[in-house]
Amino acid sequence: MLDEQNRAKECTVKLTVNGTEHEVDVEDDMPLLWVLRDELNIKGVKYGCGVAQCGACTVHIDGVAVLSCQIPAADVDGRITTIEGLGTTETLHAVQAAWIEYQVAQCGYCQPGQVMQAASLLSEIPNPTDAEIDDAMSGNLCRCGTYLRMRAAIKAAATKLQEA
Repeated sequence: MLDEQNRAKECTVKLTVNGTEHEVDVEDDMPLLWVLRDELNIKGVKYGCGVAQCGACTVHIDGVAVLSCQIPAADVDGRITTIEGLGTTETLHAVQAAWIEYQVAQCGYCQPGQVMQAASLLSEIPNPTDAEIDDAMSGNLCRCGTYLRMRAAIKAAATKLQEA
């Protein structure tokens, strides 16, 4: 049994997610993943492994891809973007559009994390090489093995973003 000093403490966390401000009361060590899914009902971010090995929980904090299973929500200082906030049904992000065009998804479970990682990559490296794509995407696992289609979709998205 945990003693009082070792118990997580409840705190109020203020988060801006996909442009909307939220305030939730949670334990101070609750991972961002669970705050997004369980407290804010944002289901695009997925639980895969919980130990930063699969990338299914990838979101952006101020445009940088992070694994939400590893960050206590109370420690987040910045604007959070999930797959739901990356684009809209009227205007998909270039990566989302390329994912559809290249039929990347099979089972689809890992795809939100894959798309978020790819979008972050293209914001940092507008025209990545195959090696840079492989390196950036190496922390995001796909059981269906659609890595070649992912790479092609990322290159197509890079071209579209450069043309815009």
